[in-house]
This record gives sequence, C-alpha cells and structure tokens, in this order.
Amino acid sequence: MATAKKTANKAEKIFTDAQKTLEANAEKFGKGFEDMSAFGQETLDALAKSTEIAAKAAEELNADIAAFSKKSFDESIAAAKDIATAKTPTELFEKQAAFATSAFEGFFAQATKWNEAMAKATKEALAPVGARVKAANDLAKSYSA
Repeated sequence: MATAKKTANKAEKIFTDAQKTLEANAEKFGKGFEDMSAFGQETLDALAKSTEIAAKAAEELNADIAAFSKKSFDESIAAAKDIATAKTPTELFEKQAAFATSAFEGFFAQATKWNEAMAKATKEALAPVGARVKAANDLAKSYSA
C-alpha cells in the first residue's frame, strides 16, 4: 500500500511538472506569436511609409521635370527668335553659342539638382525599411539569448 501511494505521488508530481512545463511553453509560444504578429504589422507599416515617401518624391521630381521642360522650351523659342534677328554671320554664331552655353549649363545644374533630390529621396524612403531590418536583427538576437 505504501509503495502504491509513493508511486501515485510520483506520478502526480510528474503530471504536475509536465502540466507546468506545457503551460510555460504555451505562454512562450503565445507571446512569440504576438511578437511576430506585431512585428509583421510594423513591417507592413514601414513598407507603406517607404512607398509613400517614394511616391511623393517621384511626384515632386515629375513636377520639377515638367517645369524645367516648359522653361527650356520657352527659352528655346526666345533664343530662336533672338537668333533670327542676327544681322551678320558673326552675330548669328555668337547668339547660337550663347544659347548653347546657357542651355548646357542650365541642364547640368538641373541634372545635379535632380540627382541630389533622388539621393535624398532614396535615403528617406529606405529609412523605414532599414529600421525594420534592425528590428528584425534585434528580435532574432532576443530569441537566441
């Protein structure tokens, strides 16, 4: 009888310990699932923010390109009218050279501005994604510790 009671107590302790372990693991799993769900939502939010920044930058760049194109067209028309008033071949070549120089310098100044704007927009658009990569790395480290 004493042996049966001892065995029953051992079995009860094993069952209780197993239940505690199961509950602890279920809690860890639930917490991990909640963490991963939150992480996924934050990542989607970061991608949306990144896309929003990129779209706004593209819109601004397109507007700037359209404005520059219109300005260049208007300047070309004005230069053509001015060149048409040249009275000598020398004056014609001088006016053409002045226009070509002005157009060339204007284009490269604008191209530099666009390049800088694109670099800035790229950096800003990638920042939310970069933050999520860092967060993923930190999360992975927290599970391995």
